[in-house]
Amino acid sequence: MNEPQHSGTAQPAGNAPGEGAALQQSKIRQLARTAAAAIHEAFDDYHSEFKAVTRRAQERFERREWSKWQDDAVERLEIREQVLHRLVAGLRIMLDGYADNHGLWVGIKEAYARLINQRRDVELAETFYNSVTRRMLTTVGVDQSLEFVWFGATTIPTGNTPVLRIYSQVSTLDAMIEAILRDYAFAVPYRDLEGDASRVARVMEGYLCCFWDTSDFDAVEMLRSVFYRNKGAYLVGRVRKRNRVIPIILPLLNTDAGIVVDAALFSEEEASVVFSFTRSYFHVDAEIPGDLVGFLKSILPLKPVAELYIAIGYNKHGKTERYRALYRHLDNSNDKFEIARGAKGMVMTVFTLPSYDMVFKIIKDRFAYPKTSTRAQVMDRYRLVFKHDRVGRMVDAQEFEGLSFSRDRFQPDLLAELQEVAANTVTITDDEVIIKHLYTERRLYPLDLFIKEMSFEKSKAAIVDYGNAIADLAAANIFPGDLFIKNFGVTRHGRVVFYDYDELCLLTECNFRVMPAARTYEDELSDQPWFAVAENDIFPEEFRRFLWFPAPLRKVMEEHHSRLFSVDFWRGLQARTGAGEILDFFPYDQEQRFRREEGE
Repeated sequence: MNEPQHSGTAQPAGNAPGEGAALQQSKIRQLARTAAAAIHEAFDDYHSEFKAVTRRAQERFERREWSKWQDDAVERLEIREQVLHRLVAGLRIMLDGYADNHGLWVGIKEAYARLINQRRDVELAETFYNSVTRRMLTTVGVDQSLEFVWFGATTIPTGNTPVLRIYSQVSTLDAMIEAILRDYAFAVPYRDLEGDASRVARVMEGYLCCFWDTSDFDAVEMLRSVFYRNKGAYLVGRVRKRNRVIPIILPLLNTDAGIVVDAALFSEEEASVVFSFTRSYFHVDAEIPGDLVGFLKSILPLKPVAELYIAIGYNKHGKTERYRALYRHLDNSNDKFEIARGAKGMVMTVFTLPSYDMVFKIIKDRFAYPKTSTRAQVMDRYRLVFKHDRVGRMVDAQEFEGLSFSRDRFQPDLLAELQEVAANTVTITDDEVIIKHLYTERRLYPLDLFIKEMSFEKSKAAIVDYGNAIADLAAANIFPGDLFIKNFGVTRHGRVVFYDYDELCLLTECNFRVMPAARTYEDELSDQPWFAVAENDIFPEEFRRFLWFPAPLRKVMEEHHSRLFSVDFWRGLQARTGAGEILDFFPYDQEQRFRREEGE
């Protein structure tokens, strides 16, 4: 595909009755300056509120206010939408009959560009402005005269910027690690500062010898800002030797006895899991967001810039980066969108581009039997996932509206399917495919295909983690609804995650029941229940019926996860959730956690 297509942009309004052309142009210029100032002020309000909530994270961590941290996470996600809603309503009144005047919006963009020119968060300010224009005007694709558009390469600072602290080993490695920890002081003391420094140093020496065949290094560069998520705080940096770097991530926990370093992570894979697209967003004070993202990109080279912005809470700009990356890729490739591999969904039609690591999901016009959900309910469930703690087990989905692609980039069978099942959402012309609404997600290996196509050992590991995923979701107050393995996928790190949300609900909304005993032999043979069943009734004993694994994998599931077929397991988690307990989830293996003396 060449340039992104666009259409539907509002046309210039004619002269107002009785106004001369010069007077009208003067009024438009004044309106443009006033509107640009209002948008800039609204962006300032949004980002100030965003940062204020973010900065509360340290206090939540120090006071162990875990439920309040989760409340803050939801509050922060809602700030941008609230500010935009107020702004757009005010602009419609301010601009009155000129609200859809093309020339006015060209002027607003020019005036706004001057206002944000020297900002250190200019990329976020541009994305905020684009959100305003797309709400005020009817735009399909992009209009470069009205929006900030950049499809070229992006350079991000990675060097010695104000976001870093730099450490060298002067005496012992233990002493340097201890100095690092002392620079991150909290209102709560460390439980065993010297001991933790020694533990980190021993792991670091082992990794350096493994990666570089020597424990020597030039410097450790640590981000000044602490990353907070749920019950953990993370110190993030990199170890540098000439032009080589490896990550260093030190997860901290606030225990009854004080703050402890829980693990020391040094591999790119471990860092990638910490910043996974299956986890909730970090709260991190990023004075210069681009510098922070650039640093993270240096230790996570395979992770898209979009996901890094999303990981630190700037999900809307991450969506912008994802959109731009997609169009850059389309300009430099020639393969076609095709129907995604795996079982077809009853609610979504899913397609992908073979050379691009994403899937695109469109809600169907009508859902196949026995689905009873509505389109609005499906969208509500995606919003629930967006705001809920994903604990590494649910894929983050980005929502897009008004996209346009060249028709010749679509396989014929995909075009036919879109026309058949999603005609209300997709318009296909001679040249374009215009999509009103879709979700994008990272492409995973569908679990049902994985266990067919992989070795028994890999399939066994995936089935064990499938059970772990269900248990983790339940512990986070999520019941997937459909436990069919076609609704789960495997990441490149081998983790099993859930990605089909149309039947998802809160665990606390479910009524887990024991299957009543059959009254007669005929009852036992019947394919219909012989007892009353409410909509939220769940029978865990029946879960085995949904597990169509080959017999050896069924045995694996029984050996590792038989508790999932017990009512007591589910009711127990409901009771703990209802009592306000927030369980622990670690983005690293239990084996990597530091072992301490008994009682610590």
